[in-house]
Amino acid sequence: MNGWQTLLYKEVLRFWKVAFQTVGAPILTAVLYMLIFGHVLQGSVLVYGQVSYTAFLVPGLVMMSVLQNAFANSSSSLIQSKIMGSLVFVLLTPLSHWHWFFAYVGSSIARGLLVGVGVFAVTVFFGQPGFVAPLWIAVFAILGAAMLGALGVIAGLWSEKFDQMAAFQNFVIMPMTFLSGVFYSIHSLPPFWQKVSHLNPFFYMIDGFRYGFFGVSDVSPWLSLGIVLTALLVVSAVAVNMLRTGYKIRH
Repeated sequence: MNGWQTLLYKEVLRFWKVAFQTVGAPILTAVLYMLIFGHVLQGSVLVYGQVSYTAFLVPGLVMMSVLQNAFANSSSSLIQSKIMGSLVFVLLTPLSHWHWFFAYVGSSIARGLLVGVGVFAVTVFFGQPGFVAPLWIAVFAILGAAMLGALGVIAGLWSEKFDQMAAFQNFVIMPMTFLSGVFYSIHSLPPFWQKVSHLNPFFYMIDGFRYGFFGVSDVSPWLSLGIVLTALLVVSAVAVNMLRTGYKIRH
């Protein structure tokens, strides 16, 4: 393996060594969401005219798990390495900023998709959403995981202690995820909040991902794809530039 592949392998091995916590725990959390929301609202809510609520909820929980765990992977790795002092051993290598970027984001994609597959395998028994357009499912899952992996790199570089990382996750990632249509269709919201939802890039990730299961969505999947790609490019450009300049890691 060359340099960036070795770093990628190291990052994948890092979360796989504690898979019970990094993979198993998110799957259990998604199941609890399904049990609570599905039990309360199943039979009383129909989405898109004919889709049961539990079937509608499955893709939302899968994508939410993909996004949250992709972010957690790169952000936690960087902040832990900075605080423990082990990041210096990576800095001593001749790896470029691009190598860092592909390794950290690549491992985030791997963890996000692994958790997503696990969540789907468990929650699909509650409601079967179908596979109308599998290619759209794969595209939005990979793009979403890549974007959150890059965002995790930004958060990990910016944070100097665990409190800052927790604040970033609790006040940025968590609200944008929960207000993106995971548990509801935005058409059920008042007009003002529908407009607010359209400003959230996470909404387009989840809506486009859900289109792959049902063939219907709140907005055009092509619009969602364009916005997600644009957001990914912007976030990736910021992350790469921070790595290139050694933001808060080279003094």
